[in-house]
Amino acid sequence: MSDHDSIAGIRTATVVGGGVIGASWAALFLARGLSVTVSDPQPGIEEAVRGHIAQAAPALGALGLDTSDLTARLAFVPDLADAVRAADLVQENGPERLEVKHRMWRVIEENAPAGALFATSTSGIPATEIATALKDPGRLVVGHPFNPPHLVPLVEVVPGERTSPETTERARAFYQALGKRPQVLRKEVPGFVANRLQSAIFRECVHLVSEGVVTMRELDDIVTSSLGQRWAVAGPFRSFHLGGGGEGGLPHFMSHLGAGMERRWADMAEEQVAFDERTRRLLTEQVKDFGGSVADLAAERDRRQIAVMRALGEGYDD
Repeated sequence: MSDHDSIAGIRTATVVGGGVIGASWAALFLARGLSVTVSDPQPGIEEAVRGHIAQAAPALGALGLDTSDLTARLAFVPDLADAVRAADLVQENGPERLEVKHRMWRVIEENAPAGALFATSTSGIPATEIATALKDPGRLVVGHPFNPPHLVPLVEVVPGERTSPETTERARAFYQALGKRPQVLRKEVPGFVANRLQSAIFRECVHLVSEGVVTMRELDDIVTSSLGQRWAVAGPFRSFHLGGGGEGGLPHFMSHLGAGMERRWADMAEEQVAFDERTRRLLTEQVKDFGGSVADLAAERDRRQIAVMRALGEGYDD
């Protein structure tokens, strides 16, 4: 991107919070040619963020982006007011505590340019609640990524009750131009969509392992060799439309097989699932079966994720 170019009108981004999510956003913004300022008062944050960006660089390169001189346009400004003064975009990734977000957004609104796009990466707090701290709540929208943001395409764009349509569309257009797959949700719901699906599925995963039906590794193998592959190309509704009802599709499935699924839903609702001491101990003991360090396993996961994305034609190639 040249000095005169932008991504949907965005040239400079301030990333508030330099944790895993913030650093991943920073890596992607930099690789897409934006100038990035990271604001986080935590000691050692610059070294940590630079380390995360270095780890993200191979994946970004594999997906078609130029990662040479990746940090040439990266700055660190601990003072939040100073950090946002020239921002076209503020992507906030602070702690998931409403009072903390309120304090940050008051400072951001007071000091950021009037035309800056305000987005929060919150994983569950509605924009409506966060925006009560703002004089102009119409400026704020949720831009919730799926971790890690530099790799997984989804961004859930979730407007609050007072988010302006212009803000929502501007956020959607920016994330799409960035190379992401933004999905605007039609209403606020706790946890949004992807995390709710993840929580529902993981609840049954924990139940099956805690009951001794399968081990954690066996369950992972079942998912990655069935549902994971199928849903990567079709999603659950289309999968049932294509594979659950023959030529009749989803209507046939619901008429002929829906009752059986409803009985399973009822049975599963009666299951008591919790991270109690016994379950925690069991899951912790089985972690060793994965083999390798967390860093090694994450690198392997990312390599396989990139292979899937390439097969599906996903990436950042212009």
